[in-house]
Amino acid sequence: MFKRRNVLTVAICFSACFVSACSVVERAGIYFLYKEAYLSERQIVRNVPYQEGNTPDQRLDLFIPDKAKWPILIFVHGGGWNTGDKELTVGGADVYGNIGRFFASRGVGVAVINYRLLPKVGWRDQVQDVARAVAWINSHIAEYGADAGRLFLSGHSAGAQLAIRVALDASYLENLGQSPDIVCGVISVSGAGLDLADEMTYELGEDLSYYEKRFGAGEPGDGWKNEASPIYFARSDAPPFLILYAGGESKGLQRQSQLLYDTLSGHGTKSHVVVVPGESHNRMVLTLSRSDKIAAPAILEFIQTTICR
Repeated sequence: MFKRRNVLTVAICFSACFVSACSVVERAGIYFLYKEAYLSERQIVRNVPYQEGNTPDQRLDLFIPDKAKWPILIFVHGGGWNTGDKELTVGGADVYGNIGRFFASRGVGVAVINYRLLPKVGWRDQVQDVARAVAWINSHIAEYGADAGRLFLSGHSAGAQLAIRVALDASYLENLGQSPDIVCGVISVSGAGLDLADEMTYELGEDLSYYEKRFGAGEPGDGWKNEASPIYFARSDAPPFLILYAGGESKGLQRQSQLLYDTLSGHGTKSHVVVVPGESHNRMVLTLSRSDKIAAPAILEFIQTTICR
């Protein structure tokens, strides 16, 4: 259970972008939303390295269903590209681990991954880390009882941006000797930084300098806006998408998710948008482990009904 003195810390850690402070209402919402999911510890494998060198930033935790031939959901945490951790725990409540336990207890395996953070590495290295994790899971997850042909990629906020880039930009997996077709479906949760060249997003109040510091530092001109935007890699043979965002998050972030949907639809990619009312950008991640909220059931249905190639 959360302790009230830790709630502000949770809110800050969840914030992927633009959030410099949280209201009392926001903090109270986070306090009451957490609901612990149960999974036997024997079904959890922690700190598995997905890259040679075995650094803490390139490891993942596996949450394994008590059955055979389960689909695997790879989850990429948010945090504004420069913060966050798969083991985020506040007041005894492990935020991302709870997502793993929730889905694994319902027959969907989960890999919650870490990746190197800015400014220790550049944003391209972060995309590469996510691609490496996907490649490792595709090559090894059957050893744990999964159906490797049913691999889904997801993330929240900054994590969604990285996951989408790996799913749409075929070069990252191809450079690792993997086909982009290994990704069966993509679940974007309140994605940020999806189209960095969209001027309307900034007119709606989002901070361009925030992104310049993360993606444009040292880059000549404005070319980084397209180069770092996953939306510009949309392709007609992309996997299907489930796009979730909160009705209470900023208009600029809502626009980013809608732009993703519009662009994918324009390329003929099967995609579906679910707007979660009454939630915020921060609180969305807590709804992912609640069967009585909209987001988690929508993800389960998407995984169960998507036909993989």
